[in-house]
Amino acid sequence: MSLVRLIGAEARHLAKRSYSSAAPTTKLFIDGKFVESKTNEWIDVHDPATNQVVTRVPKATQAEMQAALESNKKAFRSWSNQSVLTRQQVMFKLQALIKENMGELAKNITKEQGKTLADAEGDVLRGLQVVEHCCSIPSLQMGETVANVARDMDTYSLVLPLGVTAGVAPFNFPAMIPLWMFPVAITTGNTMLLKPSERVPGATMLLMELLNEAGCPPGVVNVIHGQHDAVNFICDAPEIKAVSFVGSDQAGKYIYERAGKNGKRVQSNMGAKNHGIILGDANKENTLNQLAGAAFGAAGQRCMALSTAVFVGDAQAWIPDLVERAQKLKVNAGHVPGTDVGPVISAASRQRINDLIESGVKEGAKLILDGRKITVPGYEDGYFVGPTILSDVTPSMKCYTEEIFGPVLVILKADTLDDAIGIVNANPYGNGTAVFTTNGAAARKFVNEIDAGQVGVNVPIPVPLPMFSFTGTRGSFRGDHHFYGKQGIKFYTQTKTVTQLWRETDVTHTQAAVAMPTMK
Repeated sequence: MSLVRLIGAEARHLAKRSYSSAAPTTKLFIDGKFVESKTNEWIDVHDPATNQVVTRVPKATQAEMQAALESNKKAFRSWSNQSVLTRQQVMFKLQALIKENMGELAKNITKEQGKTLADAEGDVLRGLQVVEHCCSIPSLQMGETVANVARDMDTYSLVLPLGVTAGVAPFNFPAMIPLWMFPVAITTGNTMLLKPSERVPGATMLLMELLNEAGCPPGVVNVIHGQHDAVNFICDAPEIKAVSFVGSDQAGKYIYERAGKNGKRVQSNMGAKNHGIILGDANKENTLNQLAGAAFGAAGQRCMALSTAVFVGDAQAWIPDLVERAQKLKVNAGHVPGTDVGPVISAASRQRINDLIESGVKEGAKLILDGRKITVPGYEDGYFVGPTILSDVTPSMKCYTEEIFGPVLVILKADTLDDAIGIVNANPYGNGTAVFTTNGAAARKFVNEIDAGQVGVNVPIPVPLPMFSFTGTRGSFRGDHHFYGKQGIKFYTQTKTVTQLWRETDVTHTQAAVAMPTMK
């Protein structure tokens, strides 16, 4: 049965079993079942467009988190011994179910997170691509063999799961980031304890509905909810061997250090300040459209948002044209057709964004487009910030040194490409960057000299597809292996190397015995 048929038209954004029918409370997912928490501590989830409570999320108790972990441990013993083809079949089925229910997942994301429906569908699609890549697990998890490393001796390696793993996901991509985590973990034979953001639990719970329907055994993936106590539980539990995290600098550094001290592997994607370098020979119309979309799409709440533009030389004359494009973007609730920019996640986030804009003005930046006073008719209580542009920003300003994480573009100016490269490389973050040019030599110089993990040439948000890996560097990442792709497989696996000796002289039969066997 599909999720669409399961849910029903009257409440399609809520999974039937992942939410309580008696009250708008999100459930835990333990051992293949949706379980009502017994906690007395709850977190309200608001629709960012209306400020109305959508659901209440439990802070799971220690007993509930321990029960989830015990379920993961038990499931690992059998799941890790399933054939690789069995695990592959679960991914095939999950992939088909996500495709069938993409619209329902997107509606839930828009309701809880605020992004437009089109952007929410993109959120699901980019996660789906990781699931599709996991369908190649029989070749991705192959070991290596060398015959005759010495006389009669062979060496081969096995690529094996770690055990129980954990994932801590952020609010800005409610479907994509969980799908970066649990499909790769479980397809390689691990089990996972997943904690979605307490602000956007719904997409993860819908995915658990689909995972059940795909035939994944109970306990392979369990879901807990909470804040600091849940994170500390994951960092401290000795049974958890690896932790995946995407989110803020503060939380990412904390998890990396605390979990690392407890001997766990950690991959931690954190903050960013992604620069777009605009050269005077770039295709003007295409470049300005790309800049506006990458800076203000998803209300700027992307770790790969192009939040900083460096206009080089003659390209500085294009800034007024960029302002004109930004002014034409439609700000409204995410479900309203034609919306370009939805609300930000919370009132606190809106206040922080507005404060950083004001700090730029006070430090001498020019506020050439101000979206702080915007009002959306019918959604006056929503958390809206309109497209905002600060020009003449310098690297010492707070609006530059901090990740704003809102629909705000800061503009710096440079005389030469070398100067622009110097600005990017002096910034502590290294998630991504892009150059806009029609000059191949300039593009090649930029690619070779820039110190960032993901580089776009006339591509504003160069997030790699899953056959590669998400390769942010420097202050944007802590860990040894990145998310998804070959590096993701390495993160969730360990290698066992076997060297065996079978001497040829020990062979007891050199030809088949055809005589009638007799007792001697």
